[in-house]
Amino acid sequence: MQSYTIGQAARLLGVSPDTARRWADAGRVATHRDESGRRLIDGRDLAAFSVELAKGDGGEEGTSYTSARNAFPGIVTAIKLGDVAAQVEIQAGPHRLVSLLTREAVEELGLEVGMEATARVKSTNVHIDRV
Repeated sequence: MQSYTIGQAARLLGVSPDTARRWADAGRVATHRDESGRRLIDGRDLAAFSVELAKGDGGEEGTSYTSARNAFPGIVTAIKLGDVAAQVEIQAGPHRLVSLLTREAVEELGLEVGMEATARVKSTNVHIDRV
């Protein structure tokens, strides 16, 4: 399972590293230390926290996305696989994006809950890039 540093988690949540650090210090999201002493957040824990955070007031600091061609870096929070099609949800800060794509595309990208990904939006289409 992928783990994220406080700085990476902050970028995915759309907040400053200081805000993410305060949340970790307060126990809002679980952390552990790697061999070099850096604090890390498990991808599944970060995915669950991002969904919880989005249900609240949108966080302390908001990022405004205005262009239809913008990229929304975030974390995969849910994947629903069908026989042919799939639905992938990404939490990008306060934004929840849902993409409908083929099951084959999800498997080729190796998408999993807790993985970093970028949703690209143009008109009504949401495309997913694996980071």
